[in-house]
Amino acid sequence: MSIFLWATRRVGGLSVLTLTALLSISLYLEWSTRKQKIQKPQGDFQAPSHASDTTSAVSNGGYWTLTFAYYSLLIHVLVLMFPVRACLAVGSLTRGVKAVSRNRSLQRFKYGQSRRLSFMSLASDETLTSSLASNSPSSDAGDSDMIESVTDVEYDQDKVIHAIIIPNYKEDVDGLRETLDVLASHPQARLSYDVYLAMETRESGAEVKALGLVSEYMKKFRFIHFTMHPSDIPGEAPGKGSNAAWAARKLSERYSIEERRDVIITGIDADSHLSSNYTALITNMHLEYPQLAQTTLYSAPILFDRNAHLVPTVVRVADILWCAAGLSGLYACSSIRPPTSVYSLPLELVDRVGGWDSDPEAIGEDLHMYLKCFFALNGNLTSRTVLSPVSQTSVCSGQKGHRGLIMDIRARYAQAMRHMWGALDSGYAMRQMVKLWKNRKTTVHSYRPLHTTLNAETDYLPHPDEKIEERKAENGIFSDVTHGDVSSPDYIRIFYLFHRLFEAHFLPTHMILLVLASSL
Repeated sequence: MSIFLWATRRVGGLSVLTLTALLSISLYLEWSTRKQKIQKPQGDFQAPSHASDTTSAVSNGGYWTLTFAYYSLLIHVLVLMFPVRACLAVGSLTRGVKAVSRNRSLQRFKYGQSRRLSFMSLASDETLTSSLASNSPSSDAGDSDMIESVTDVEYDQDKVIHAIIIPNYKEDVDGLRETLDVLASHPQARLSYDVYLAMETRESGAEVKALGLVSEYMKKFRFIHFTMHPSDIPGEAPGKGSNAAWAARKLSERYSIEERRDVIITGIDADSHLSSNYTALITNMHLEYPQLAQTTLYSAPILFDRNAHLVPTVVRVADILWCAAGLSGLYACSSIRPPTSVYSLPLELVDRVGGWDSDPEAIGEDLHMYLKCFFALNGNLTSRTVLSPVSQTSVCSGQKGHRGLIMDIRARYAQAMRHMWGALDSGYAMRQMVKLWKNRKTTVHSYRPLHTTLNAETDYLPHPDEKIEERKAENGIFSDVTHGDVSSPDYIRIFYLFHRLFEAHFLPTHMILLVLASSL
């Protein structure tokens, strides 16, 4: 294992140790200076000179103290930026959701009453732009705020398939049934929903549970099936990431090369309730922006609202802060919009990045997949906000009294600890950045369907300059290879991304340490 790999896997802990060392040195030198001034006899007083002041400042830890002071100032500025940005995002999202809820064209779009619609763009507050902006080849989703644009566009909405993956491991069957009932109530369910229950082999009775649900809902969706994540794959533990990764491999086999461009995979939690607006808005954006459709990831705001009255205040506050952290990146004109729990992306983009990772470093699969797509496209990933909040439930023991309070807090703490494993993605981003820099001059990326890539005996793919047509005619081995253009790296976006990662994984701990050190 290289030193760089070792360090990036422990970057969070190393940053805390480095900051602790800086604070310790600064405090010690400050204490030593004060002690010397107290013990220095009055008779030894000499007229100070500019040279002696400079030398004294350096010798008494001036550079360390200056570093501590300026870093403390930087951290305070970053801490101030987060709530300001979160408030702006909440206001932006609220206006966007209200605009969508009042739009009648969306209802006609969902129920398919008209194939040719005169409509206001329904994408999101940042994509409700002029027709000129919507035709721009830029990967930016747009900077304007709720600009109404009426155009006539003919949409073949039935060709868009929504493959919905529901990972679950030891989930209550009643909760799964409730989630499926919500999806089945959507007007688009029987025409465009392919539902995949991502089960785990290590769960006792998982196959029986899945078979029962499939037989119960087989007539309510376009297609419903289940997958069983094997227990004998080295390095893969049961969980949302590994189950979703396995389900994606299996669903990839169902769709032809022609269909894949209009298949959108949505990953949700077992307790996530989606509005019918969610898939309608994504379908609209996918068809309205065809040039960017295959490099777009869709993020949605989440709310822990269904059982907020049943959980203690401390749990409710923790969930509100978690929601605020997720919402803070979904404001209008934001170019970095990492998803939280629920997100969607086209199958062709999944093929391009090689699917979901399922190793121990990919526990935070939502952010990890976002980073994987982001760096695979050299930072040119198009991020769009789906103006349809996703309803979630807070962890709840179901018990009352002091015993229930303690159990709920313990359950929320355990959930927070799982969330904090996402800090590993900061090291992953650093490694991907090095890889991006090495391949920064690459202009074409070749890839195959996900299931073909994982089952192939070799990683070789022909370069587009080779005589591919002759190879296709000979044996058809490379007939499913796709060559995608790779734009030059967007270093401004990459800078913004690392700022968000620092804010999520380093800022809270660093702020606490600096406040404690400043008070001493």
